Amino acid sequence: MPLVSMKEMLETAKANSYGVGQFNLNNLEFTQAILQAAEEEKSPVILGVSEGAARYMGGFKSVVAIVEGLMESYGTTVPVAIHLDHGSSFEKCVEAMYAGFTSVMIDGSHHPLEENIALTKKVVEVAHLLGVSVEAELGRIGGQEDDLIVDDAEAAYAIPSECDQLIRETNVDCFAPALGSVHGPYKGEPNLGFDRMEEISTMTEVPLVLHGGTGIPTKDIKKAISFGTAKINVNTESQISSAKAVRETLDANPDMIDPRKYLGPAREAIKETVIGKMREFGSSGQAQ
Repeated sequence: MPLVSMKEMLETAKANSYGVGQFNLNNLEFTQAILQAAEEEKSPVILGVSEGAARYMGGFKSVVAIVEGLMESYGTTVPVAIHLDHGSSFEKCVEAMYAGFTSVMIDGSHHPLEENIALTKKVVEVAHLLGVSVEAELGRIGGQEDDLIVDDAEAAYAIPSECDQLIRETNVDCFAPALGSVHGPYKGEPNLGFDRMEEISTMTEVPLVLHGGTGIPTKDIKKAISFGTAKINVNTESQISSAKAVRETLDANPDMIDPRKYLGPAREAIKETVIGKMREFGSSGQAQ
């Protein structure tokens, strides 16, 4: 099955009250695990790729080649999108599109509203000509993910009226309002702004995106989905399970040097993590 954009899969998810997971790629084993999990669960899936991860894996074209090669080898039948996570500029978004990415996020959240709108609109105009979906963000999501660092003092909740303005003026396909989630592990209990989430969902029609999906209780995930959240990003939880498997394997086998023998268990741990999230989000069985 060829790669697809996020647009249809997220609109379908929103209409049917489930969430599609964006699971970030960090290397070959992450890519294998996520694709295997999606096929076993018959779930649509979004492969998130940060600019830093793309550099590590050899560039945007290398990422696409790896994904397409694995999908062919695995006989993948479920919808798969490759999505640029937190694209830093118009140029990077376009570079990813022409490398074969089927979706991009332009993160203009650090700009004033009008600049964010102008930048996002520019990306959307190119993307939609190429059949590529676009995610935008408003407000500042705290924590650290890859090259992106926002400390607690900089984190800011999105204002519903500004969200509505950005969505209307840019024609984005999905939207990430900053509502209290964070990248990386949570310090204490997550405190999501459900009142604002409900207001934004009521004002707009696009599927919403929840960043920082690791560590959010299932009841809050379900509540977010009921308020129009159709895309939920997960990376930290996969990294934690992967690292734990590598440590345990090497601790038990201190003379082991074959990377396949310690990265294989890591791959299985990632796969189990992803399967659990797909079931929690309700996307399992949605790509029958």
